[in-house]
Amino acid sequence: QSQLVESGGGLVQPGGSLRLSCAGSDEFRLDYYAVGWFRQAPGKEREGVCRISVSGGATHYVDSVKGRFTVSRDNAKKMVYLDMSSLKPEDTAIYYCAASWRPRSEVGDESEYDWWGQGTQVTVSS
Repeated sequence: QSQLVESGGGLVQPGGSLRLSCAGSDEFRLDYYAVGWFRQAPGKEREGVCRISVSGGATHYVDSVKGRFTVSRDNAKKMVYLDMSSLKPEDTAIYYCAASWRPRSEVGDESEYDWWGQGTQVTVSS
């Protein structure tokens, strides 16, 4: 059973917006960990998208999503959000959230994340 659960995926037209959510299970203290969002497009390797620090005071994005995606968190609710706007067909992928105890000033490699959700599908198409 995953300690993290993503939701909010779906079908959206190019240029549209979507909000993904990542929730920690009752037993998992998501508020103790940095959280990253990753995505895997069909036929491609999983790639990091962004990361938010434990406090939410530091965020990091890969170049392809800068200015379009915003990661935030509400530690009281044990939730992390990914707001995506100006979506493009190339954003189509399964999106995963993952938690890490390692401090980093970048998104980091997926090997640095210890807990993963099962993913939510985002499809950008007209």
